[in-house]
Amino acid sequence: MIEVEQIKTRIEAAVSGAKLAIIPNESPSGQRSLLVENTSAVAVAKFLRDDPELHLDYCSNVTGIDWPEAELTVKTKVKQVVDGVEKEVEEVSKTLRPGYLEAVYHLYSMEKKHGPVILRLRTEDRADQNHLPSLTPVWRGCELQEREVFDLYGTVFDGHPDLRRILMWDGFKDFPMRKDYVEPDDYDYEPTPHDDVLKKAKQRQAQEVKA
Repeated sequence: MIEVEQIKTRIEAAVSGAKLAIIPNESPSGQRSLLVENTSAVAVAKFLRDDPELHLDYCSNVTGIDWPEAELTVKTKVKQVVDGVEKEVEEVSKTLRPGYLEAVYHLYSMEKKHGPVILRLRTEDRADQNHLPSLTPVWRGCELQEREVFDLYGTVFDGHPDLRRILMWDGFKDFPMRKDYVEPDDYDYEPTPHDDVLKKAKQRQAQEVKA
């Protein structure tokens, strides 16, 4: 399999205006990924699918990630004069990272028997600018999986052929996989509640009796 740095270089040479960044991975797998700018995402996807050497013809899965707004600690090394001696010291500052939603695509080549190459797309925010280009026109297998990300995270995939909820019903509000999701308390609808659900159902019933 070609290294991710080489793939990035080849994409930038083949797709005019494509902007990509390599995202590191500190987990044991060490699988790094390519963050692709949304305006060139479809063109990049087509290159990865059609390139004779890569021929990434199969998208095995599409997953969603919710990144709420967060305060990040940034450490930098600076040189300062301490007691007349120049020393390198560590300065700590804090920065606010805006929230966004992310879609992650794992790509393989069935013909070449290699992969995965991992693509990441990010929305502008978690509110109105929550749109991403759909990659279903490139890999048909993305259709149901993008619908699932739309249903559970609220990511809108522009260009998707049939974007509608797939797990939750049409009238359902909110997105269950977002980190700030607040679950409803109407547990009495479940015919056979158990464990934590049973406890919450009894609490609800007790509140209704008091009312």
